[in-house]
Amino acid sequence: MDIEKLDNPTWYSLSETHKEYAIVDNNMKFYLPEYCPFGGFIHPENTEMPINRYSLLTDNFYIVGDKPEFTDVVVNLKKELVCHQMVLDQPIAIPITETITKLVTLEHRYDLYHLVNLVQPGYFRRFTSDLGDYFGIYQNGILVAVSGERMKMDSYTEVSAVVTHPEHTGKGYAKQLVAHTANKIFGEGKIPYLHVAETNTGAIQLYEKLGFWTRRKISFWNFVTDDGN
Repeated sequence: MDIEKLDNPTWYSLSETHKEYAIVDNNMKFYLPEYCPFGGFIHPENTEMPINRYSLLTDNFYIVGDKPEFTDVVVNLKKELVCHQMVLDQPIAIPITETITKLVTLEHRYDLYHLVNLVQPGYFRRFTSDLGDYFGIYQNGILVAVSGERMKMDSYTEVSAVVTHPEHTGKGYAKQLVAHTANKIFGEGKIPYLHVAETNTGAIQLYEKLGFWTRRKISFWNFVTDDGN
């Protein structure tokens, strides 16, 4: 299944399933920033100018994988976010007791955008929900938990935006949504994987209980312009 492609998920997603969303600049590929603020590369040489040009489109973005070459005249390296890259080998067999809604309407997408940016600001952009399917749990008409799909290759799909409203945690919503999303990915003949910050030990333990295993650690290099602080 070419699992080595997971070492460079942005590059291969933009080379395969998500190539329609790619900005190709020399030896780098970036998502159109209104969809996802991520970039990747195969060779680190000559990444400075593509990064500088991409910074004209968005003032806050991430390069996924190895550390690129860059010049701090135009952009600043704000942080290195180290994540566990976790992979699931088989479907998740747990009961689904909540009503899970596929988020397809404009109202759904509005709710999705605002919930994710409430809990995890900076990653979810205006058209991120076009990259895959997203699912949610509503309580009393309010979206309280979501999960969905982000980067996609021919054989792998990333589970992403696993978010629960702070007032509704501890109710098993995330577990059921991740299971629903991952099993849908298996149903398409692909393998689910995800990224979670190494400091988020609670989430890592949840994913391990669901059957995910840590394949490696991978860095998300966060670049900003002066405007992006």
